Amino acid sequence: MLGTVLLLLALAKPACPSPAGVESRRAEALKKLLEVFGMEDPPAPPAHFKKPPQYMVDLFNTVANADGVTKNPDILEGNTVRSFLDRTHSEEMRFLFVLSSVAKNEKILTAELHLFRLWPRVTDGPKRHHFCQVSVYQVLEKENPDTPGGKKLLAARLVSLQTSGWEVFAITPAVRDWTEDESSNQGLLVTVQDLGGSPLDPPPLQFATGRDHHESKKPLLVLFTDDGRRGASLPTGGFPGGSPPLPAKVPVPKPAGSRSTRSLDRLQPCQRHPLSVDFEEIGWSGWIISPRGYNAFHCKGSCPFPLGENMRPTNHATVQSIINALKLSEGVSTPCCVPDKLYSINLLYFDDDENVVLKQYDDMVAGSCGCH
Repeated sequence: MLGTVLLLLALAKPACPSPAGVESRRAEALKKLLEVFGMEDPPAPPAHFKKPPQYMVDLFNTVANADGVTKNPDILEGNTVRSFLDRTHSEEMRFLFVLSSVAKNEKILTAELHLFRLWPRVTDGPKRHHFCQVSVYQVLEKENPDTPGGKKLLAARLVSLQTSGWEVFAITPAVRDWTEDESSNQGLLVTVQDLGGSPLDPPPLQFATGRDHHESKKPLLVLFTDDGRRGASLPTGGFPGGSPPLPAKVPVPKPAGSRSTRSLDRLQPCQRHPLSVDFEEIGWSGWIISPRGYNAFHCKGSCPFPLGENMRPTNHATVQSIINALKLSEGVSTPCCVPDKLYSINLLYFDDDENVVLKQYDDMVAGSCGCH
């Protein structure tokens, strides 16, 4: 995977006009990188400036550092979080979310409806209650949801009439139905009742809709899934203490052909070097929200005999080093300097439907290097 990134960086920004052969290789490198990120084509940037939901931005900052590297691999249950905005834009408490961008191979883990609770309406006379009951239904009959069998209860709870803020309701069964049969998606219905279960008209409690309220308060469906893409080749995890080394740009290479430079490189012990991946240079900054790039790092250097503990050798590498040094067998090379710990990164981006997605990718950053 890191080899793919290296190839891309070598070809992504040529110093002079490229012949057709190099352009073809560059296109192939970009295609391979898209495969690493699980895509066939890069999503088109939003047609107009669009601000991502604050919940998704906050979630990214909780899961990852500024460079996109995962702080703790156990924070997310799966590796993908998708957000969808309401498509009804009506004043009634009916909501519709189009989930066509969810891939068939994604396992649905948890689905949540996020509604912003507005300050209660000012009413004449004393308030009789401090709470009301809010219920969320899956609509089964779009035209007649109030008939028997017209809706199915998903969640219900008592909600305070004294405050405002976000309310989150679990709606996983409905979303599983919708992803299995897209035509069954008739939306959601939210009702407000008194403590005895009687409808309140007008309801003292209202939620922000997608039509008349600020973008930051729009109804949101948040879907946690797992697409099954896992890299289990090496130990993975967050940086110790959640603080990775600061990202750095790849140093400008020295002119090739210098014998002393090549000799010096061979004498350098196996260690980690910076490797900057800049999404703007690649041409992906239009659809990727965060990070703007990340430090993949790469491993370079020699693994001379005898291998010290600082080179983190495996037992196999130690034996191979001895065999090579003593010339006990022909054709046995010295061990190679390779990553022995890999970290995951997170991307926050707009998909083809302009929904905001947070996705975690394994084995994207060389955490440390060793002789193997």
